[in-house]
Amino acid sequence: MDVKKITDFLTLAMWLVGGVLMLATLASAAPNPNFHIYIAYGQSNMAGNGDIVPSEDQAQAPKNFIMLASHTANAKDRSGNTTQSIKEGEWAAAIPPMFHAFENLSPADYFGRAMVDSLPGVTVGIIPVAIGAVSIRAFDKDQYVSYFNGDGKDIKSWGWINDYGGNPPGRILELAKKAKEVGVIKGFIFHQGESDGTDANWRKTVYKTYKDIIDALDLDENEVPFVAGELLQEGNNCCGSKNGGIAELKNNFKKFGLASSKGLQGNGKDPYHFGRAGVIELGRRYCSEMLKLIDKKIDPDAPEVNLVDPSQSVVPDEPPEEYGPYTEPIEIPGKVEAENYNKGGADKAYYDLNKGNEGGKFRKDDVDIYQPNMGLAVGYNQKGEWLKYTVNVAADGEYEISANVASDNTTGSFVLYMDGERIGDEMASAGQGFDTYSVVSGGKATLQKGEHELKLEITNDWIDIDYVEFKASVDLPYAIPDIRFSMTEAESNFSLFDIQGQRVANFKAAGMEDAVRMVKEGINGVRQGVYLLRGAGKAGMKKVLVGSF
Repeated sequence: MDVKKITDFLTLAMWLVGGVLMLATLASAAPNPNFHIYIAYGQSNMAGNGDIVPSEDQAQAPKNFIMLASHTANAKDRSGNTTQSIKEGEWAAAIPPMFHAFENLSPADYFGRAMVDSLPGVTVGIIPVAIGAVSIRAFDKDQYVSYFNGDGKDIKSWGWINDYGGNPPGRILELAKKAKEVGVIKGFIFHQGESDGTDANWRKTVYKTYKDIIDALDLDENEVPFVAGELLQEGNNCCGSKNGGIAELKNNFKKFGLASSKGLQGNGKDPYHFGRAGVIELGRRYCSEMLKLIDKKIDPDAPEVNLVDPSQSVVPDEPPEEYGPYTEPIEIPGKVEAENYNKGGADKAYYDLNKGNEGGKFRKDDVDIYQPNMGLAVGYNQKGEWLKYTVNVAADGEYEISANVASDNTTGSFVLYMDGERIGDEMASAGQGFDTYSVVSGGKATLQKGEHELKLEITNDWIDIDYVEFKASVDLPYAIPDIRFSMTEAESNFSLFDIQGQRVANFKAAGMEDAVRMVKEGINGVRQGVYLLRGAGKAGMKKVLVGSF
């Protein structure tokens, strides 16, 4: 092979290696947590009806505020006096107009600027899709076609929907999927209602337009708020009486905010639209409401967002969580707290039918953990769901099983498996209400010493679970073979158990006598009572009385 061919071969090989490395880097990258993205949609007031002042709104790019262009437009065709052209599906500085080339200033413009000012270290992105005069049906994936071929055919003839490929909900979803690769979808801002009644059917459809996107993006309603804006209510207005219906949207959403229009003036030209000052203030009010609802934590380790190409500022993805105990194997005899299921994620450590943690406590996966009046519990349990735990059985023997549970019915139940084999009896709640926990029996099981996998499987809806407890059917000393009462070991590990077999302390001592002294002096805050002290090796086992008897 001549020198040129060798050189060409090496060049190609290096290019291929570089490409593979680049693909590997992208595959292991995660969205930047400090890049907050919001979906803005609705009709004309959201699309932009405030006057643009080029020197204030367009002269320079707003700080850390960009948009994912929903359409293509040359600078000369855009309102105001901007030199910025935009291309559908590409990130650009959030310079108005954002929604259509012919529109003007939107509440979304000053919403984004206010959010950036309120959260130093955050970059804000907007996905802008809005059309003047349309019904909410224009954003329903199941109704937009019939709407634009029926009641909305005049609006269709104006050509505005062409900016969105004739499919407004589809354009939102398309852009949101792209945005989700580089940032976090944090919420929705919405302004619509002038073209519809704000009755229960309208509210149901508004929620559906949101929920369809949430589900398609695999997002959690508990983490993605929806903020709606009131319609113009001051002076000569068309629709201020509808604001009561908009406020009722709070009953449809899990996280909802309402941006008030009180005191905001119209444009003086028609009864529908806010003037420039009203648009700006409404945007700031959207910001105030959103800040009440989102997680505002900043990740100090995430890179600064690249405003031209956010894909250059993604962060290394965390490696998959390895399957295993949440902290360390759970000791039996003892309590298996329901929320301490294994690490490893869905379909390995647990199976849950609904997305997100409905209770919002303790862990950030799909298991529903909440806090009743006595600590953490796993709730919202449905038939077929399961949790797994790594446990360590102290000794061969028979164990009594019980659980602390609550339910509104007497049919909610679960069963246990140890290493795939069913153990004990099915356990059902007494049905005294979700606020009233009671201990129920799960029968007995013969267990073998060592580490095992415990599985808890729900057999009937609905039962909330605090803990499952295993107690030795006989006193622990007799359940452990080869008991020695020698105190000759100079340095040993010791474990202290209460009379129910719960381990309360682990420590080192210079023999049994020293260990007894340490227990009686109150090691680890041990209270008055009867304890079993067990030492490693030849240290043996001893009953210890703490306090006055």
